[in-house]
Amino acid sequence: MKRLLFLFGACLSSPLAAQTPLDDYRQTVVDYSWQLKAAAARSEAAVQTLGQARMGYLPRLAMEGSFSANVHHYDGVEHWTFSLLPQLVQTVYGGGSVRAGVDYAAAGYDAALCDEEFSRLQVLYAADYAYWNLSALNLYAAAMRQYVALIVSLKEVVDWRFKEGYIAKGDVLMTDARLSEARYQLVTAEQRAEVALHNFNILRGAAAADSVRLADSIRDSLPLPQRVPFGEALSLRPDYAAAAFRAAQAEAGVRVARAPFNPQVSVGLGGSWKPYTPNRTGATVVDGSVFVNLSVPIFHGGERRRAMGAARARQLESEWNAAQIRDDIEREEMNGWTAIVQSRAQVDASERSLRIAAENLEISTYSYREGLVTILDVLQAQLSWIQLYTNDLTARYNYALAISDYRRITAAE
Repeated sequence: MKRLLFLFGACLSSPLAAQTPLDDYRQTVVDYSWQLKAAAARSEAAVQTLGQARMGYLPRLAMEGSFSANVHHYDGVEHWTFSLLPQLVQTVYGGGSVRAGVDYAAAGYDAALCDEEFSRLQVLYAADYAYWNLSALNLYAAAMRQYVALIVSLKEVVDWRFKEGYIAKGDVLMTDARLSEARYQLVTAEQRAEVALHNFNILRGAAAADSVRLADSIRDSLPLPQRVPFGEALSLRPDYAAAAFRAAQAEAGVRVARAPFNPQVSVGLGGSWKPYTPNRTGATVVDGSVFVNLSVPIFHGGERRRAMGAARARQLESEWNAAQIRDDIEREEMNGWTAIVQSRAQVDASERSLRIAAENLEISTYSYREGLVTILDVLQAQLSWIQLYTNDLTARYNYALAISDYRRITAAE
């Protein structure tokens, strides 16, 4: 029993002396994440697109110029000419294209911000996953090392009893086979723990092989979170908000598609600087003008109907996508809460089973030393203990991960 108590003490004391709390690791991952940097770049692009759309309200200044020279020279006429035509134009009514374009870009910007926040939730969950996975695999590797040590300790007793003639060769062979199998499992467990360490470090931008000690552990008592009502979870989910903004963007897209086929009015003033025609002396003239432009589309062969149909189809698609996301969130919330409740029940059950297995192992080991049970009883007790200890780690890992997943589902940090 003292050996098992030492094992539990080692497993519990190691994380407490650690230097990397979960909250600090989450923040480090967020600061390093390329995914979040890309999402921020998309938001910045949406800002610029919105600013560009708003420029449609402002007047436009443009200048056209040309210069030409004739190959043949005519008597009394210069062989060259030029023109310079500046114009300042203000759109009075563009068929609703400017307002629709601004609304379209504004909805896209809001959707981009929501996408960025949703990416942040995904990155935080990835950080939790890497943290708890490393904690679980480190504990499992430590348990496998202790399991090997238990079999080695038993083998010393078996070898001595065989040497003294108390047991047959078969007991020695069974112990050797179990020890070989345990060492094989230990190599696998340490390999998995090493891979988890690499994933942990790469996610935060550190060297993959850097050693780390965790301040939090899956063996810590994690409180059961409070369930979030579905309506509240739905209002907090940024991906659902993004879907709603995209539906609004698609509605504005219908107006954008309609605008080119509406009447358009613009006013402006301009000027010209050019030689007289024909250019006999090279003298130039400067002239100015004020104008009103009116454009009324009449017939485009059904192009308007096709453009509107495509835009409305995209609008319906975005609305149905939003409805699908709503159903997905409802399903995720219900399944996420079920996972928390069930994994918590598994933790409670595995704790009781592990205490029984530890006591059984202690009794079997003592009884074998006294010659009261066979080697099969001890090996079976050891195997039962490591299996139940693995079940306990799995249950605790699932519980910690279920809590993190529920926080992602309900957008709770």
